[in-house]
Amino acid sequence: MSSKRAQNESRATEKKRKKKSCEEAALSSSVEEKELQGAVKEAWRSRSHYSHGDLELDCHPFPHCIIKNFLSSETFAENLQRELLGLNFHEKSNDLYKFKQSDDLRKRTEPHIAGLRTALFGRFRSWLGEVLGVELEPTVDISCARYEYTDVLLCHDDELEGRRVAFILYLVPPWQSSDGGTLDLYTTDSNFQPQSIVKSLVPSWNTLVLFEVSPVSFHKVSEVLSQDKCRLSLSGWFHGPSLERPSRHIEPPVPRSPHLPRDETVLLEWVNPVYLDISYQEQIQEEFEESSEIQLKDFLKEEKFREVSEALRLSQIQWTKRGPANKRNYEVASLDTVPQCVTACWELLRSESFFLLLSNFTGLRLHYLCPADEDDDEDKEKQEQKEDEEATASSTESSAANATKQKELSTPVCCGEVRRWSHGGYTLLHDGEAARAEYALDLILPFGCADWQSEFGGYTCYVANEEDEELLTVYPEDNSLALVYRDKETLKFVKHVNHKSSSESAGRGFYDFSYVYYE
Repeated sequence: MSSKRAQNESRATEKKRKKKSCEEAALSSSVEEKELQGAVKEAWRSRSHYSHGDLELDCHPFPHCIIKNFLSSETFAENLQRELLGLNFHEKSNDLYKFKQSDDLRKRTEPHIAGLRTALFGRFRSWLGEVLGVELEPTVDISCARYEYTDVLLCHDDELEGRRVAFILYLVPPWQSSDGGTLDLYTTDSNFQPQSIVKSLVPSWNTLVLFEVSPVSFHKVSEVLSQDKCRLSLSGWFHGPSLERPSRHIEPPVPRSPHLPRDETVLLEWVNPVYLDISYQEQIQEEFEESSEIQLKDFLKEEKFREVSEALRLSQIQWTKRGPANKRNYEVASLDTVPQCVTACWELLRSESFFLLLSNFTGLRLHYLCPADEDDDEDKEKQEQKEDEEATASSTESSAANATKQKELSTPVCCGEVRRWSHGGYTLLHDGEAARAEYALDLILPFGCADWQSEFGGYTCYVANEEDEELLTVYPEDNSLALVYRDKETLKFVKHVNHKSSSESAGRGFYDFSYVYYE
């Protein structure tokens, strides 16, 4: 009898010990004082600046709140950091980011992780809901991230159904802006597109940053430049009714042009003779039709390639940055400022004879002399006819629209640009691109990348729409013409060019001619 009572007492003591070890984290007095809560609520409502003790609310470029010493116990913060560093982390990498993320923290039982989670989604959620004047849901959405050298999270707005407030709690060593890893906030234009970075928040130990997810909440985590520091943070979202969003801005389509009237003499002048051999073109076409992609090494004559490579480095060329940052960031040459040899190379890729050469390489109908593949044409026409019928079913002008489209489709066209890639350059997948995806042949011809390494980024990835798996990666290689045929379910992006590319040996960047051809 006494033995059973002892066992029960032992279990009760153990339960109390567990309860005590998992007790809720104590938070800053800034979120405990009732008067302060009212002041923050009024400042948020009126979109005005407010500061008191460890709390600061700033509404430029969009409302965000910074709370220093968020966890009132320094010992708790240190133990939390220790528990987080002991978790399993997984490399995460796609068009938008590169960093390491922990397993889901919703059900972790480590005492300090559990204690913080309880405080965040309990008392603090209630405090925040009162400040915003909305009912925040008890949904737990939290993870831990480690950003180390060259890790980055590019420009985005966090918009996803149900997300109302984003938060980040930093548990970092002493940190300076020169270490990178800052939280950069963007202004937006009249189309709700990001314009420029106007504020950079440097991570600081035991500091919480939060902001409302909105059509203008564009931000990024700048690339970590320190080679020996770890930017450890807890981040997530409080869920609730989403703010009303305007319809997404649709960019005007890039103008397309038919070929330039140039005969085969331009090919004889520029192209490696091996690629003008008919039997070799047949071999290339067989390989291309097997995999829908090919790289043709030493494509231009050596002396022509060298001449263009040197010309692209001349200071007379005016380079213009292409954005917005939530879609792309690289430079494009103004064609009226480039040397004559660059213009000649540009015109080569737009010439009638080059369209015919591409047809011979790929089997695509990019020239009227190219024989039709009847099976492919039949399948494609059926698919396009079906899509046209669906799109114009309710239109009284469907016949005229279809006739116009057929006329447009009968003339092969192209568009292109001369690009300069350097540290910070990238392109991102985005909704507008997915909506406009169509059958196309991509061409990339790089210059000035003899010492370029894959770890620098700058390579082109092809992925299936709404899937993470990479279908193909094209690495920049001097004078290697890359041809890739993509369908309507295939998208592409250029991976962020990271800090490693800034070394002298890397040449600090490279150039390419990028073209897209349409049958």
